[in-house]
Amino acid sequence: MKFDGGCLCGLIRYQADGEPLAQGACHCRDCQYLSGGGPAYTIMMQRSCFHVRKGEPRTHRSKTAAGIYVREFCAECGTHLLGYNEATPEFVAVRVGTMDEPGFFKPQGHIWVDSAPKWHPIDKKLPKWPRNPN
Repeated sequence: MKFDGGCLCGLIRYQADGEPLAQGACHCRDCQYLSGGGPAYTIMMQRSCFHVRKGEPRTHRSKTAAGIYVREFCAECGTHLLGYNEATPEFVAVRVGTMDEPGFFKPQGHIWVDSAPKWHPIDKKLPKWPRNPN
């Protein structure tokens, strides 16, 4: 699967070429902050499949319940492009909202649902995990 994307202001552009390992929604508290309240919709893939073609994302590291998490974003407009756990940098979670054509996204589950406010929409037909799946 091949797709392009980038930030809101266009300073950063990327291309991804590879099969998603997982697709879903993260309801952790950090993702709620970054999304403005809702979950983060992401596509997990191998880092080697993700290539920045234009611009240079900035990084932000934070300590989370799952370890040190690194987020890459546009320093100009603030768009969060992807994130990864420092312990497993070979896997990245690409933000679906940054994709030029996000229509192929098909959520397969919900993670960190223990952190979700009662009003977060959680599809009862999909698997869900209290925190990260094993």
